[in-house]
Amino acid sequence: MSTFLLVHGAWHDNRCWERVVPLLEAAGHLVVAPSLTGYGDKAHLLGPDVGLDTHTDDVVGVITERDLRDVVLVGHSYAGLVISAVAHRIPERLAHLVYLDAMVPRDGESAADVIPITRQLIEAAERSESGWRVPPMPEQPAPYGLFGVTDPADVAWLRGMLSDHTVRCLQQPVRLDNPAADAIARTHIHNEGARPPGITRRPVPPIQPNGTPAQVHTLPTGHDCMITMPAELSALLLALV
Repeated sequence: MSTFLLVHGAWHDNRCWERVVPLLEAAGHLVVAPSLTGYGDKAHLLGPDVGLDTHTDDVVGVITERDLRDVVLVGHSYAGLVISAVAHRIPERLAHLVYLDAMVPRDGESAADVIPITRQLIEAAERSESGWRVPPMPEQPAPYGLFGVTDPADVAWLRGMLSDHTVRCLQQPVRLDNPAADAIARTHIHNEGARPPGITRRPVPPIQPNGTPAQVHTLPTGHDCMITMPAELSALLLALV
């Protein structure tokens, strides 16, 4: 039995994994999918001080409080920053990092550095009444949809779980200063469906930090593949263990 810890991205909560969790559990694995502070059952905790460090603490806390080890840590989108930070906090607890259509930062970078168009969201939030709330990206005409989801029923379900992000999450730099994290194996899963203009992805270096060849897989779908292609995503994750 392996342990999968699934970390949702910005604006989402843990319900986005509902189609993946039972598939991994049916294969005999332990699956943990918490909501980060400010989302889902923790939505009431959202405030201007919630940032990347908050979400890193969330995930570290889940792992240490439940004494999880040899964890396959999956981060979707913004959570690529979160899992990177977690890896440098508790590398001894992790077996694999999975960047699921995710931001992959360098030391000292923020989300705004990894995807520069994010600065437009920050500026709009700072001009808003709250000064810090970043609302979810709006639904766009097909093929973009809502985070790549285009089925009307799925769009309605997804929209019901989305909530505001914070400026601090997008501005706070990640600290990647523990060389022990380099030993952790990494896999990148890229969703190759339609991508809105301005959303870019950095190329994956051919060699991982641990010295082995890069592992990159693709899915022919939009950003929220856990909703649109859960079986295919689960198969890729199960192949890692």
